[in-house]
Amino acid sequence: MTASSVLLTVAILSALWGVVSSIAITEALQKRGVKVSWLFLKVLIMKHVGQYRDVTRSETGRVGTWYYSFVGAMNLALLMAVIGLFLRAR
Repeated sequence: MTASSVLLTVAILSALWGVVSSIAITEALQKRGVKVSWLFLKVLIMKHVGQYRDVTRSETGRVGTWYYSFVGAMNLALLMAVIGLFLRAR
């Protein structure tokens, strides 16, 4: 297995974890009474992530862990995909 394949695999797994995090965020918002549109979730996910950050910060004074989970997973997926594709092109 080449380094680019490993990095692209990590990127895919990170993106999948981002999906798990986004589902947890939307469910947490629904429990707090925020209306979430599952039909347009892909389009509105960044709005919901921001709402989750604001709601958890106002409740506890700290941002909820699912926010960092989502942001970290998406950033890692992007970084690994870019590096993996760069290595594959060489």
